Amino acid sequence: MLKMPGDLGAISMTEISRDSINNQTREAWNNTAKIWDEKMGDEGNDFHQILIRPTIERLLQLKSGQRILDIGCGNGLTTRRLASLGAKTLGIDFASEMINNARKRTRENQELIEYQILDATDETALLKLGENSFDAAVSAMALMDMAEIEPLFRALKKLIRCGGCFIFAVMHPCFNSMHTSLAAELIEQENKIYTEYFVKVKAYLQPSKIPGLALENQPQPHIYFHRPLHFLLNVAFKAGFVLDGLEEPAFPPEFATKNIGISWSKFSKIPPVIVARLRVL
Repeated sequence: MLKMPGDLGAISMTEISRDSINNQTREAWNNTAKIWDEKMGDEGNDFHQILIRPTIERLLQLKSGQRILDIGCGNGLTTRRLASLGAKTLGIDFASEMINNARKRTRENQELIEYQILDATDETALLKLGENSFDAAVSAMALMDMAEIEPLFRALKKLIRCGGCFIFAVMHPCFNSMHTSLAAELIEQENKIYTEYFVKVKAYLQPSKIPGLALENQPQPHIYFHRPLHFLLNVAFKAGFVLDGLEEPAFPPEFATKNIGISWSKFSKIPPVIVARLRVL
């Protein structure tokens, strides 16, 4: 244990390291906020439009008037979308620049939308939103950017009303992580030559944290927190959730010709994301 100056009590090296990593992650996303907002715009990229948004909405089964918490809202893509479907939405993000951009882009349904700068790894801050305050919560591609997820799941079990759900989308930990890479090779078969696409997996079972880039020209790398499926789901089960929906969306075959070179648009048989629905009973 390390004694800190002033009367702060005993703080473990683990806590110091965790806070340091969390602060580093926040700094990276604040620095990336401008280019992220320019790239995502009002509607998002192909990943969001084709894979993530439709799957979240299908699992959410939203009813007009429900109150939804959007965790790691970024520039407000999902927050605005759910409000357009009639939900009362609260978007939270620990990066103040992301929240600034979200507010700037919110021109419609303003009466249904609220944003807060809030760290989703801070259980105490989350609980101040009010127990049983939400019909559901969503997180679109944010959990893998969080230094910790246990505090979030514990808080969500109290924030979401009985019968409600938490839906999260993440990079597929089996096929799309800092431990995997996309590859292709020419195959000759029956006097035909075609390209076969596949994924190289170098590691999976061990949780890890590795700096990486989400966008070209990103000014500062952020940290990807890789968690295998059993880790992700066991955190949810320990918090008291049950899994009652799971999808692994992939790009349809017609997207294969959209981009030059190797990209996820070429992979119609391997999912780059996974979307889970957890229920509060």
